[in-house]
Amino acid sequence: MAWIADNLHFLLFGGACLLLLAGFPVAFTLAGSGLLFAGIGLALDVFDPAFLNAFPHRIFGTMNNQLLIAVPLFIFMGVMLERSRVAEELLESMGRLFGSIRGGLGISVSVVGALLAASTGIVGATVVTMGLLSLPSMLRQGYDARLACGSIAAAGTLGQIIPPSIVLVLLGDVLSSAYQQAQLAQGNFSPDTMSVGDLFAGALLPGLALVGLYILYQAAMALFRPESSPLPAKADDDASPRPGLADLFHALIAPLALIIAVLGSILTGVATSTEAASVGAIGALLLAGYRLDSRRPAPIYAAIGALIGLIVLTNMVDIRLNRPDASILERLGQIIAAIATLVVAAGIAIALGRVWRGKILRPVIEATTRITTMVFGILIGAALFSLVFRGLGGDVAVTDFLTALPGGKVAALFAVMAVMFLLGFFLDFIEIVFVVVPIVAPALLMMDISPVWLGVMMAMNLQTSFLTPPFGFALFYLRGVAPDSIPTSTIYRGALPFVAIQLVALLALAEFPRMATWLPGILFAD
Repeated sequence: MAWIADNLHFLLFGGACLLLLAGFPVAFTLAGSGLLFAGIGLALDVFDPAFLNAFPHRIFGTMNNQLLIAVPLFIFMGVMLERSRVAEELLESMGRLFGSIRGGLGISVSVVGALLAASTGIVGATVVTMGLLSLPSMLRQGYDARLACGSIAAAGTLGQIIPPSIVLVLLGDVLSSAYQQAQLAQGNFSPDTMSVGDLFAGALLPGLALVGLYILYQAAMALFRPESSPLPAKADDDASPRPGLADLFHALIAPLALIIAVLGSILTGVATSTEAASVGAIGALLLAGYRLDSRRPAPIYAAIGALIGLIVLTNMVDIRLNRPDASILERLGQIIAAIATLVVAAGIAIALGRVWRGKILRPVIEATTRITTMVFGILIGAALFSLVFRGLGGDVAVTDFLTALPGGKVAALFAVMAVMFLLGFFLDFIEIVFVVVPIVAPALLMMDISPVWLGVMMAMNLQTSFLTPPFGFALFYLRGVAPDSIPTSTIYRGALPFVAIQLVALLALAEFPRMATWLPGILFAD
């Protein structure tokens, strides 16, 4: 009995993992196992019930956390873009542009995966969409099935690391709290802060470097194994003509405009992550309205132009109202902002009417509500789980274990990354972010590890586990839409080279932390 009392925190963690693997709902598993072990701890007199008194305050703090408002907004943006066929048009145009060169289709898949990652950030939707549209084209052209499957699965996982990403938003919130907790434990009562914007900036260069490695691999395969990436047959009457500049611009303008509006406003300091997410949600709605009725684009163009103008105007002029000392220029800016707001509102109303008539709005709202409810339900369950784990002394045990490892912070970081990588085979990234990261992050951050670098390392690690056989979620998504003629073993073998590429990128990031810390230091330097 004494052994059980001393190790109740580890039994709590192991029991929760077993229940999750058994398929029980995540939020109820976390909350239920927390309550169960809290009761056991009370019976064994090793748990202070005062920890449970903090639970209502945790829920209230979560609901008042403005950063988390970005989660439903980014989800809405991604689902709206998926349903409005922006991805399909982009894939078709890029495939026609690069399809005439050896390895071009594989390169186009990597490029489109990066653009979709930066505009939607939803891994499952990206893999399924590209699997349905690109995989048949690559197989018809004679691509090696392993290369085709690996390219699509790997490109689909880029939504984990390229901002804006739901993973980075959730990681940023958890790591921000862990960073402050670590500093307070070290006696720093004026702790530094880390924002999601820092994490977005830190992930940008590693994410683009990963895309570059994918493209280099596609080019190398075309050069050294030309039979794996054949040129299209000249007698193919079904081959689509190469897109003109107007067609390419039409396909690229939607995701590029959204990426610039969302990421640009965060990285330049014009908007917070939540404000940028609202811009992304409005932009996705306007683009969907344009796609559904491209013959009457004027109201949507005007609204998009006014939205961009508002962002620029906010950065240049102080347009806050009720300021008696405002200059004439600022008064003029307020008038222009009011007119632009009316134009945006009119464009939103027109876009809403179009997506409603197109029977898109209701499925998008239902999907957004379902995913958001899942995320916040898990967040509340994880809050109770972490309180009980801490009350049982689990945080102290984890800190002691990591600091006692031979090799210092390098060994501790390697151990945490290995555990997260293995758990990524079985658990979703949301579960890992809410359950594992709050337990291990404070101990790592007390070892003088950069929170931005740690966050990017964790995000890339989770992305790698998404792709690794036999349990990578991206492989399951692709298996669901791939033809029956392609065996599962082919999908797994095709993913292995890209797993190796991601491990190389992860090792490079571990060796050169400035890949993640340089850009935030430039953009957000005090």
